[in-house]
Amino acid sequence: MNYKTLFILGLFLEVLAQILLAQGNEFVYALKPIDFTHWFLLMGVIFMMPQVVNFPTKIFSYIGAPIAIIGIVSMIGMCVLDFVWWSQPTQEIRNEFATHLSKFPSIWKTFITIGPNFLNAGLLILSLNYLKQNKVGVLLIIFATLIIYFGKFIPHRLIYGYLITAIGFSMLFYQKKLTNEYETK
Repeated sequence: MNYKTLFILGLFLEVLAQILLAQGNEFVYALKPIDFTHWFLLMGVIFMMPQVVNFPTKIFSYIGAPIAIIGIVSMIGMCVLDFVWWSQPTQEIRNEFATHLSKFPSIWKTFITIGPNFLNAGLLILSLNYLKQNKVGVLLIIFATLIIYFGKFIPHRLIYGYLITAIGFSMLFYQKKLTNEYETK
């Protein structure tokens, strides 16, 4: 299995995790014996990491890879915090933990509110490496990123955003280049 395949698998794990999250907090907290939702999120970003550092050596990679890595690290931290939330026996304790963490911007903003958003920005920039080869795939990723960042009014926007991103990168990595048989050389 190559890095591109792992990357796409990671994006689909993100979709699966978002589907589970869409079922609500009570559903996630009731998962046993482990918090499958956040394990899928964690495995998804870990599976993406090898490809993120192996995109073509172009300016978009020099900018996009560090941004995506910041997002991956933030998602890993978010998953760790979510494992702690999941392990708490009552909602009252979970609320106390959230209130406590929200008082520390170095934790709350880094791992909960701002940090994970870097992943999508980094992936968008990395997709620009393929703009000449596959405009449709890049446009899908741009559309997906817009949904994720600005589609707060769209129910389950993260499911759609990650699914469209996975389709876009699948097109970038695996779609055969279309040639015009009538093109003169």
